[in-house]
Amino acid sequence: MASYVNEIKPPASGYSLRLDTLLKIRWVAILGQTVAVLVVWLYLGFDFNPQFCLALIGTSVLLNIVLGFRYPANQRMPAPWSTLLLSYDILQLSMLLFLTGGLQNPFSILMLVPVVIAATTLSINDTFWLGALGVICASLLAFFYFPLPWRPDVILQLPTIYIAGMWLAIVSSLTFTSAYAFRVADESRKLADALAATELVLQREQHLSSLDGLAAAAAHELGTPLATIALVSKEMSREFDEDSSLFEDAQLLRSQAERCREILQTLTSLSSEGDRHIGVMPFSAFMEDIAAPHRNFGVKVEINLPDWAGEPDCVRNPAILYGLGNLVENAVDYAREKVVLTPSWDDAHVQVTINDDGRGFGEELIPRIGEPYVKDRTRGDSGGLGLGLFIAKTLLERSGAVLKFENRPKRGLPGAHVTVVWPRQAIEARNEQETDA
Repeated sequence: MASYVNEIKPPASGYSLRLDTLLKIRWVAILGQTVAVLVVWLYLGFDFNPQFCLALIGTSVLLNIVLGFRYPANQRMPAPWSTLLLSYDILQLSMLLFLTGGLQNPFSILMLVPVVIAATTLSINDTFWLGALGVICASLLAFFYFPLPWRPDVILQLPTIYIAGMWLAIVSSLTFTSAYAFRVADESRKLADALAATELVLQREQHLSSLDGLAAAAAHELGTPLATIALVSKEMSREFDEDSSLFEDAQLLRSQAERCREILQTLTSLSSEGDRHIGVMPFSAFMEDIAAPHRNFGVKVEINLPDWAGEPDCVRNPAILYGLGNLVENAVDYAREKVVLTPSWDDAHVQVTINDDGRGFGEELIPRIGEPYVKDRTRGDSGGLGLGLFIAKTLLERSGAVLKFENRPKRGLPGAHVTVVWPRQAIEARNEQETDA
């Protein structure tokens, strides 16, 4: 079961941006920059060189137009090209700030925007490069810049300590904001990949379940031509002498047609009567079905059945079978000698506890068990508590279960203790309609 999980290849987290997204963001920046320059120049009448600023803005306009005509809007830019375009945005904004007061300009905080965009969509290396570029540009703007636009014949020079504070604010905001954005986006990507892997597991189980229906359809469709072949071969055998080779061929053809009919009848019985007997079973038999594949691996797997009456009849749900099987397999992997499964039930709930005598869970890991791609390093590099457990937990919770992971509560009993509890009506086959479902 775990080997199948290890073979799952989640969709690659493509670190790329749609060109249309980059162009729209830059058009917004162009509009804002143009409005700011025109207001300072025409309305406030401050003294600066608007021609150079408008030339820089025109460069961004030209770049957007060229990219818009060169590539389709839904074009996904490779990570290096996305990084290059965001680097241009940092440099273009830095040049505008250089012409308009450097870090004294209140719009210098906008240097964070390209880095935050990279943190949410690109890899950590690309984000680090853009962050380093932003810090370098901010550091240069702290020392090299034209005066801040102000009233004619007045040069506004803010104190050095204020410029140092602005530099520190930009660098710290850039670092913490991009780190936080990258962490959140990376967790979202991992969760999306893990959910995609879960869907692959469910599709596989549904595909296997549908094979019996295909077998029944094949038996139905092939029944008539096989009957015709049997009838014709029987008539042919009457036309030939028993010593003739053609008589033997006709008898062989008839016997093979009968064999095909027997095979198809077997397939039909597997898809109908077999489902009725195997699809619903006592909960104890269901637990045995889960434990059986994990025996004979050097670890004893025991099932402690209670003597209580009222054992539920359980629908053989592939999601529950897979989820519990994965938990049992994890227990077998890390147990020293024995794994104990203890089912129990009452009128309202059905519960299964899984205990092993291994080292148990790391205390710092218990709150995060079930998150995708979380591994217990204390259990070795070979695996444990990663994507497989996430899939198992997701499938069991979808079936209505509540899971609890902890270490053995009693002293002197090492190992992990996993509890899975369902509302009884969630897994019990109550009537014929549910059985058929």
